[in-house]
Amino acid sequence: MTKRSHKALIIGAGIAGPVTAILLKRAGFETAIYEAFPYSNGIGGGLQIAPNGMRVLAEIGLADDIKRGGSICESIDFHSQSGTALGSVNRDMERRFGQPSVSMRRAMLNEAIVDKAWSSCVEVHFEKRLARIEDRPDQPIVAHFTDGTSAEGDFLIGADGLHSVVRRHVLPDGPTPCDTGLLGFGGFVPRSLLEAAGAGPSLSMTFGQTGFFGYGFCGPDANNGAMCWSTQPAHGIDAAAFRAMDQAALRQHLKRFHTGWHDPIPQLIDALDEIIVTATLDVATLPTWSRGRTLLIGDAAHATSPHAGQGASIALEDAYRLVRALEDEVEVGTAFQNFERERRPRAERLVALARRNGNQKREFSRTGAWIRDHMIKLMLPLNPRGQDWIYGYDVRDVSARPQTSVRRDRLAA
Repeated sequence: MTKRSHKALIIGAGIAGPVTAILLKRAGFETAIYEAFPYSNGIGGGLQIAPNGMRVLAEIGLADDIKRGGSICESIDFHSQSGTALGSVNRDMERRFGQPSVSMRRAMLNEAIVDKAWSSCVEVHFEKRLARIEDRPDQPIVAHFTDGTSAEGDFLIGADGLHSVVRRHVLPDGPTPCDTGLLGFGGFVPRSLLEAAGAGPSLSMTFGQTGFFGYGFCGPDANNGAMCWSTQPAHGIDAAAFRAMDQAALRQHLKRFHTGWHDPIPQLIDALDEIIVTATLDVATLPTWSRGRTLLIGDAAHATSPHAGQGASIALEDAYRLVRALEDEVEVGTAFQNFERERRPRAERLVALARRNGNQKREFSRTGAWIRDHMIKLMLPLNPRGQDWIYGYDVRDVSARPQTSVRRDRLAA
């Protein structure tokens, strides 16, 4: 069997899965995506794709569409709870890195990526929840679904997110996602609220004595073209308990928590139509990302909390680099090992960075908050070049990447 005749089964139609399928299809592989949930174009909150992720979207011809559907972010501006400016980062991103950072609704991004997969003649199947994987020597790999159907292929990619079912196949007794002890509350508001407040094309981020609040534009739509979110210590109440509350109770909670915070934070909370509540989880490290002909990518392999703004971007990087690894190596298991060897250090470094950034959003004493704010003010001017390793990463440049395989005994099935 030649490499070109290989068929990939991809579990998950979020971000990494469809982009991997598009790139595999272009490389001559057959591809099929299986998603557990029904098709929907209205799910999720807001996110940002940084220049490193935008390069991958440019490779599949989606960068311009995403820029039009989202909002280019020209800086991230930090403030104290009272509104005192602490400084800015991430200026001139397009000039420095060739692509801008773009804020958007996750639903817009998912819809654009899935539409691109369809137009690329990728099979996409919804309401196909994975039950188990069968991987026998000299036989096709088989994905069995809870509806009694199955699919056969030559290898399987687990791009099924934080709560990955594929991860349980690769690591039956492996680590589960870690709760970082922070909760996220977020939603969308009319653009006019930020326009009236004089907001520019940036993300505004405010550190409180306890917790954090962020807001910014995320698209051209007048009704939901701005996003805002609150990060808070859980204090013994989990996300499920908050999700059981009605919207009025959630809004009252946010208003109490952010009492006295600077404008327009109170006005944004009042304007939230639907408040989404999420636990803040991550997957810092796994013993291996593959088993036999099955590989984990994106959040399934290295879920990061949102505090570095890199979750979607490194998933996009994974998609591109995996396809290059499969093109460079005929034997699938070796390609998977080479991919992990290359990607693991960067992914784990970003997960750790996000965890450290989240620690700045916990509970501080009055003095501790004052010290933190002044440290932020002192350190931000030193930031620009210190972030080049994140945003300057170019998936197309392989000159500095390792080319030899990892030892088989380390990642054996």
